[in-house]
Amino acid sequence: MTKLDTIRAAESKLLLSTYERNPVLFVRGEGVHLIDESGNRYLDLLSGIGVNALGYGHPAIEQAIADQSRKLIHISNLYFHEGQAELAMRLTEMSGMDRAFFSNSGTEAWEAALKLARAYARTKGLGTKFLALEHSFHGRTMGSVATTHKEKYREPFAPVMPGVEFVRFDDIADLKAKFSTEVCAVLIEAIQGEGGIRPVSQEFMQAARELTRSTGALLVADEIQAGLGRTGKWFAYQHYGIQPDVTTIAKPLAGGLPLGAMLCTEEAAAAIHPGMHGTTFGGGPLSCAVALAVIDTIERGQLLEHVTTTGAYFHNALEQLQTNHPAITEVRGKGLMLAIELESAELAKHAAAEMMKRRILINRTSETVLRFLPPFILTTAHVDEAVAALNEILTESGPAQTAGHSHTPGGHTIG
Repeated sequence: MTKLDTIRAAESKLLLSTYERNPVLFVRGEGVHLIDESGNRYLDLLSGIGVNALGYGHPAIEQAIADQSRKLIHISNLYFHEGQAELAMRLTEMSGMDRAFFSNSGTEAWEAALKLARAYARTKGLGTKFLALEHSFHGRTMGSVATTHKEKYREPFAPVMPGVEFVRFDDIADLKAKFSTEVCAVLIEAIQGEGGIRPVSQEFMQAARELTRSTGALLVADEIQAGLGRTGKWFAYQHYGIQPDVTTIAKPLAGGLPLGAMLCTEEAAAAIHPGMHGTTFGGGPLSCAVALAVIDTIERGQLLEHVTTTGAYFHNALEQLQTNHPAITEVRGKGLMLAIELESAELAKHAAAEMMKRRILINRTSETVLRFLPPFILTTAHVDEAVAALNEILTESGPAQTAGHSHTPGGHTIG
């Protein structure tokens, strides 16, 4: 029995059944590659679901962990430490916000945003309703799951938090019809992640901003997957030239350590006072120190520019792939947050599994979508490797389009 077999047998008896794991045991990582127990190298185009922005074994992260772990790891939020104010300053400057609340995860950051919106609405005489979008995914805690669209996430835990209504994706008329003074916040992912890498249009984002301003409701941007540089800007909403009142980030923030943040304007922040909200572990010394190292590394390495150029190369390569394979119905995304939609869930499942066999890690979301969230240090050579593998898989799975036939990808272009 291999070590993997032993671990799988133990987990099947001991762990709550929440994930269908792939049958591979990873023991270390280097750069954009993960290495299994047998020494096989896998090109990681998922980066821990968008977490490992700097890849694996990055010296800046290792040094920050080593240095801070010798000083302080945890003291609680009853006392001051050196990291929170500095990290809050960096995040508010890059986001255009004024204040920060640190949490352990993205879903907790989203819970903080929902609580803030309800508290703020009371100061404005507004109602308590949230407007969220179809295909949205905001997390797995009870408030977050209530604002997540797919029934499969909500139904097992019903009744979920009341007061949420879903707007048809990118449908301005539906947004306007459902908006009123009963609404405390409009909730938007500029580019939906789990929902299939779907960017909203400039027009929809603008309409949401104008409607919320008309009543004093909050525009809340979920940047947990798209934020902190993944799209080539610090925040995906910055491609639209529109400033929300509240935003949330998490995944890549602390280089693999658990850390999330809710950022907001001064006006919105005034609705919260000591005792209304809190966290035991959020914003601890170790995670803050690593987050500062991550931000410094992105800035010094000009990784936003690298994400933009490499992401454009990747997007282009996927569009070229689409011209040869009619099974690809759409190419979507921005920067290194990309996806292709395939004509069937069966084909998407098969393609993801075949990529795994070729030791290239991606995942399938929304049944028919292959999602790419690689580390920011990805190179064009890695892109070529992945696209060549996809071409091989799709060619084996069905006939390619005839030469010379052009297929123009749909979807929105932003910024």
